[in-house]
Amino acid sequence: MFETIVALATPPMKSALAIIRVSGDDCFAIISKCFSKDITNIQERTLLVGYIANKITNQKIDEVVLAIYKGPKSFTGEDLVEIICHGSSLISQQILDILIENGARMATNGEYSSRAFIHQKVDLVQAEAINDIINATTKEAKDISMFSLQGKTSTLLNPVKTRLADIISLIEVNIDYPEYEDIEQANKQQIITICDEINQMIEKLIDDGEKAKIIKDGLKVAIVGKPNVGKSSLLNALMGEEKAIVTDIAGTTRDIVEGDINLNGIVLHLLDTAGIRESNDVVENIGVNKAKETLEKADLVLVVLDGANNLTNEDDEILKMTEKLNRIIIYNKADKISSKNKDNIYISALNKDINPLVKEIYKNIGLEEQTFKQPALANTRQIGLLKQARSSLNKAKEDASNDLPVELLSVNLMDAYNAILDILGERNKADLSKEIFSRFCVGK
Repeated sequence: MFETIVALATPPMKSALAIIRVSGDDCFAIISKCFSKDITNIQERTLLVGYIANKITNQKIDEVVLAIYKGPKSFTGEDLVEIICHGSSLISQQILDILIENGARMATNGEYSSRAFIHQKVDLVQAEAINDIINATTKEAKDISMFSLQGKTSTLLNPVKTRLADIISLIEVNIDYPEYEDIEQANKQQIITICDEINQMIEKLIDDGEKAKIIKDGLKVAIVGKPNVGKSSLLNALMGEEKAIVTDIAGTTRDIVEGDINLNGIVLHLLDTAGIRESNDVVENIGVNKAKETLEKADLVLVVLDGANNLTNEDDEILKMTEKLNRIIIYNKADKISSKNKDNIYISALNKDINPLVKEIYKNIGLEEQTFKQPALANTRQIGLLKQARSSLNKAKEDASNDLPVELLSVNLMDAYNAILDILGERNKADLSKEIFSRFCVGK
């Protein structure tokens, strides 16, 4: 039995309308206790106009519209009602209170989506896409998530699932029925070939997923350099606003200054750091240490050099510090440079002349136009499970190459198969739902 849950599905703020969502086995009965009409016998999707009231005191709370969905033809797969009331926080809270008094309970984070998953209305990839769409900050990120919500992303796994199931079934049949000579025999070379074939499919899914993840989540971009080379001016130029304080005094920036920009559909989370140098100033040194920590978390590092002057020991130290990172080296103050190397990137951050850098950032990200137009498994959990499946297949291939018995090879093949099932949530549903859906907002 599924308890009846209730939650506000719209933001808790003053607005024209608010929506309260109710779902569960006793949904219709509980609402009938406080609605002006009895809805317990409704069997089809229906809209009703009436009022919510405390029938004990005969006090009307609000005139409302009910959108009634008879399970299993609802989002959760259960009887579900959306109460559309006036958008007063007082009114919505009174309605929540009267529903709870009559037997409902407040929903937990993601509980509606969790029930949709449990009742097989959506798979786990689709369920996660609901949260991704809510949190999308660009049209491109929303489009990637829409592919998943529509089920198009989940179908990408069908060829992998089918091929793995075929080889595992063949091995199991060979083990269970060795006496049947007319059954195809699973040999080790065949297993090696199939592992390579499946891994090619998985490699493409991982590659496409990591690119799509950039579109969905954006990139952390750290701006580093010695003091007074124009890092804060560059942040301001990229953002198109005076976000960071700019002065001629070295060491003005002492903490991490953050800002987001949308670069052709990709969100860059910009982090302007304190100038990196040796200093006796305690506060400045804290900023320098934070700058070094930021480097470790950045997906891309913009190293800013003073192009109008010769490199210093501080510049050399920063270049050495970032040489193994994904970085772009920028020569600032281009307006003061007479002779330029064609292989270098020159900008004038103060004059907002940064187009060469913008083009180089987009080139560094390396996304093709097709990446924006196709479904992909694009979150950390999904990509991690794909890598887990790839690792298990490589172990199976290695065991086959080392001439281990065929029945032992099926262990790693089954691990790979289970990893694919876990992406869709087709294994251990109860354990997964608690972890995944706890990250959702309450009304979902």
